[in-house]
Amino acid sequence: MFADLTQKLGKVFDRMRGYGRLSEKNIDEALRDVRLSLLEADVNFKVVKEFTEAVKGRALGADVMESLTPGQQFIKIVHQELVKVLGEPARLNLSFKPPVVILLAGLQGSGKTTTAGKLALHLKKKEKREPYLVPADVYRPAAIDQLKTLGERLGIPVHPTRENDDPVKVAKEAKKYAQDHGYDVVIIDTAGRLHIDETLMKELQKIRDKVEPQQILLVVDAMTGQEAVKVAQGFHQTIPLDGVIFTKLDGDARGGAALSLRHVLGKPILFAGVGEKLEDLEPFHPDRMASRVLGMGDILTLIEQAQDKIDLKKAQESTERMLKKGFSLVDFQEQLGQMKRLGSLEKVVGLIPGIGKMKEGIDFNQAEKDLKKKGAILSSMTAQERLNPKILNGSRRLRIAKGSGTQVSDVNRLLKEFEEMKKMVDRLGKFGLKGMKQLGSLFGR
Repeated sequence: MFADLTQKLGKVFDRMRGYGRLSEKNIDEALRDVRLSLLEADVNFKVVKEFTEAVKGRALGADVMESLTPGQQFIKIVHQELVKVLGEPARLNLSFKPPVVILLAGLQGSGKTTTAGKLALHLKKKEKREPYLVPADVYRPAAIDQLKTLGERLGIPVHPTRENDDPVKVAKEAKKYAQDHGYDVVIIDTAGRLHIDETLMKELQKIRDKVEPQQILLVVDAMTGQEAVKVAQGFHQTIPLDGVIFTKLDGDARGGAALSLRHVLGKPILFAGVGEKLEDLEPFHPDRMASRVLGMGDILTLIEQAQDKIDLKKAQESTERMLKKGFSLVDFQEQLGQMKRLGSLEKVVGLIPGIGKMKEGIDFNQAEKDLKKKGAILSSMTAQERLNPKILNGSRRLRIAKGSGTQVSDVNRLLKEFEEMKKMVDRLGKFGLKGMKQLGSLFGR
């Protein structure tokens, strides 16, 4: 989402690093470019003004002006002030007598229904809760069916709402059912409109008054830019909010809403939707988001994703097998599978510190296609061929190419890449099993 902003700020920081000493003039020049970059990213004008004033006040301090690395000091200040704009880290408050009722509000199309499923999965996996999903958008049968489908996929019960039921009655009955059947979190997916209107707000107020939710969360589409801030203010004035969930934070929008809303609304951003999969809901960490915006990567999130999505026991067994028996195409296939589970290449690469500039020269769409092609080729081989690639003569390679919908040249290219990786693994093997385990423990629990 922040690609353009990150690129522009990166140019400013490169220039600042080149100064042996900072002056008020070059600080003003840098902040002018920072200001323009933020405004072009659709960040709220008042937020930009307060942010740049705070950075300037600190950057003019003697410690920065006289520092041996003034450019780095300036970047550090920008990062710290950006974290302040994004707010203190906050968690969803579940410290209430169960069932804890969470009311999701937002405009139509903001992604409330999908977010309800994602949030339920997060609470089930991470918080060890027993959620109960409630479709209270009775005006759109598709919304009811969608939540029921999500519930079936996740193994999470869904209230049997019917089209044209009274949403207030639905919410009340669902809370009572959850209480009687031992569900400790109730997630209510309310109806939305194309814009804020009196009917929508009255309905939300009635549901709130009847079920007394402990948490009212606004689901906001990050792609809507500054309009998201206006929408949030409109909801907050009618039904005071406890927090915000951003959807589509992995999209191509400029990102201004994410950098403005916390500061303007005064309520924490609790979660961010970063993909289409149900697992793609992340707790919002202001410091990590600031690092991403400034092109510093986010290694902590990358490690957490590796822990969640990679079978560490299987990876360790694979490492031991490689060291004892050598690297095979079976191992190569497993490595590709692990990479796919981490998510898109662009997303993973974006989390690696210091790699921001390198991303500009990478065609991620082509890289994803190449990965799929490799997977198809490996799947077209027999188990014997993957264990012993030396038997892959011309006729076998032709058969594999036809079976995977590729060319023989693609098969040859993969085998050449495999041989190069095998040499690298053999060199790593000189560290011994103990050394490799220590290397792997970087991603351990």
